[in-house]
Amino acid sequence: MGTQRKALRTTAVGAVSATLVAGSALGLAPAAQAAPSSVRFVDITGDGGTTLKANVVTPAGADGTHRYPLLVLPTSWGLPQVEYFAQAQKLANSGYVVVSYNVRGFWQSGGEIEVAGPPDIADASRVIDWALTNTPAESEHVGMAGVSYGAGISLLTAAHDKRVRAVAALSGWADLIGSIYAGRTQHVQAAGLLDGASLVTGRQSAELRQIFNDFYASNLSKEQDIINWGKKRSVATYVDQLNDSGAAVMMANAWGDTVFPPNQYADFYEKLTGPKRLEFRPGDHATPELTGLFGLPNDVWKDTERWFDRYLKGEDNGIDRELPVQLKSRSSGGYEGYPDWKSVGATDRKIALGGTRTIRTNIDSGANGGVVFLSSILDQVAQLPPMASIPLLPRRWAAVWQSEKYPTAQRVRGTTKLHTTVTPTKESGTLVAYLYDVGPLGLGKLVSNAPYTFHGRTPGQPFGVDLELYSTAYDVPAGHRLALVVDTVDPLYIEHNPSGARLTFSSPANDPSYVSIPLREQ
Repeated sequence: MGTQRKALRTTAVGAVSATLVAGSALGLAPAAQAAPSSVRFVDITGDGGTTLKANVVTPAGADGTHRYPLLVLPTSWGLPQVEYFAQAQKLANSGYVVVSYNVRGFWQSGGEIEVAGPPDIADASRVIDWALTNTPAESEHVGMAGVSYGAGISLLTAAHDKRVRAVAALSGWADLIGSIYAGRTQHVQAAGLLDGASLVTGRQSAELRQIFNDFYASNLSKEQDIINWGKKRSVATYVDQLNDSGAAVMMANAWGDTVFPPNQYADFYEKLTGPKRLEFRPGDHATPELTGLFGLPNDVWKDTERWFDRYLKGEDNGIDRELPVQLKSRSSGGYEGYPDWKSVGATDRKIALGGTRTIRTNIDSGANGGVVFLSSILDQVAQLPPMASIPLLPRRWAAVWQSEKYPTAQRVRGTTKLHTTVTPTKESGTLVAYLYDVGPLGLGKLVSNAPYTFHGRTPGQPFGVDLELYSTAYDVPAGHRLALVVDTVDPLYIEHNPSGARLTFSSPANDPSYVSIPLREQ
């Protein structure tokens, strides 16, 4: 297993290196078109004297006689400070002072990677301090935005610094542990990608290196330490502080985000009490925003600017009167609006999981969630999610249940929930549940999936499992079925099945097993 993980990290380093070289080259194109008089490259002193490399873009003709709203953009994990140049130019042209900075530990900024720890939050406040002193920015109208890592830091800063009045958090996280350790299962491809990127472009702290090592090693004695480390870096821990601040929060993410799955954003959105907006689109981590970083038309960035225009400039542009939950289905091109998250899947349809199924572990049945980034991008651009032939899945290693054929299209919206009873032969184990759209020939297209790991169970003793699959929006055509498949191995996750272990799924009369499918009202 150790050799496999080393190979995974090595592969991630190579892939990230190539991606960053290409992305940086493309990212420089908009920068070359920027008006020289409106762009400055500066050094900003962050927390503890750490130097942060930054750039400042001001509106054309700014001469110090007029104040403008301030937007602070922390960079994404592993990306250089040119990342937001195209959007910074657009925002400055519409009347904002924009300060983008490379977060500590990456590229030419000083310090070590803190993973949105207290020094990163303090850095963001220091950047605001600097901008209010050294640019024509006004202190009453401060906003923050970012993609991925920048999104997480923006949300955390808004919870700790009440000067931040509006946030646009794009492809970020609210719950770090609920993202890469959901279902008590290590999301190893996502972690390997982050690890590889930071080795290529930054300087890991000793604490971060230890966290990665313990994470890969499945060190249960360190599990609570990892959870505590993640909670400190999750805005969900500080939701009361963020609500008290009254900041207007917009969050956007992709249905297929393999780094920060959509569930944790949806759960956090429901806890917010101030002005808020939630958007989900097809794609993987940060891919819905990508074209906007190159200055091309982009819905996410368009809504981001509208959000700031409303809550920093006070413009009556109508965004606050739109239905605040905006979704784009993976199967159709239009947007759907909802008053809140719980209204997304207004109807639940249960599929009974009757009978008893026993499966062996440690073998990939052929049902899996695909490959980080690649699979969800294929779904985004060509509607080609991971597929499996349901009739050919070996029942020795996969438990399969199917619905009847649906006479009408089923518009799956929201979070599918699995309830079942499991009897293990060992005290630890991992299972992965998949929901498939099955066509007439038995070919299944992946609708959603999620892993579940248990430890400390008594062999031979049944226990209940409740598992939420990753939220999605997918249209099942008329004449198709839905299938639930459960196996024990998926390349996206680390599995914890001892050699020779078996899992039995049953449906007791007093506690029947089922999968609950959320459907949009017909």
